[in-house]
Amino acid sequence: MSKKHKQVQAPQPQKKNPKSIAAVAGTVLLILALIAVLTYQPSNKPVPITQTPPTNPQPGAYEFVKQGEVRFQTAKQDFITAIDVELAQDESKRQLGLMYRDKLAENQGMLFIFEGDEDRSFWMKNTVLSLDMIFVNGKNQIVTIHKNTTPYSEQSYASTKPAQYVVEVNAGYTDKHKISVGDHVAWNRF
Repeated sequence: MSKKHKQVQAPQPQKKNPKSIAAVAGTVLLILALIAVLTYQPSNKPVPITQTPPTNPQPGAYEFVKQGEVRFQTAKQDFITAIDVELAQDESKRQLGLMYRDKLAENQGMLFIFEGDEDRSFWMKNTVLSLDMIFVNGKNQIVTIHKNTTPYSEQSYASTKPAQYVVEVNAGYTDKHKISVGDHVAWNRF
């Protein structure tokens, strides 16, 4: 009598369907993206707005162009003085600011316009002239003044309270006209 051997067949690997792999990978990526969106929490830490030049022009490459006027007023709305301003209302103009300017008349300056009150920070890199930086909140009240900033410095000049606007004028202007924290500004564009 002979014994019949039962042959045991090894399991065959299953072919993976490329469409199902792509579907699973897509689902996993979608879930990860959804988790990232749902768990994102913006930092309360202020991000300084710094002026960095888009190019490296030589001093004197820019001439003043009057685009508006800023009037300084006391807290009681009494007129103090006024200046003509260039407007820096988009990112590239805010980054360039008054860099590379080798002259600015006494009654001239720049008004930086932002989208709401935040802690602001500027520096003097590539800025030839010493400036007074006047930080103004959304209610047009002066909240911080940095006087006689150091040309070419990478030191950060930050607002002490949230600000929506910054006015830059020649160094000594705020002392000469007795402009101080608590005063107000009013401005218009041409």
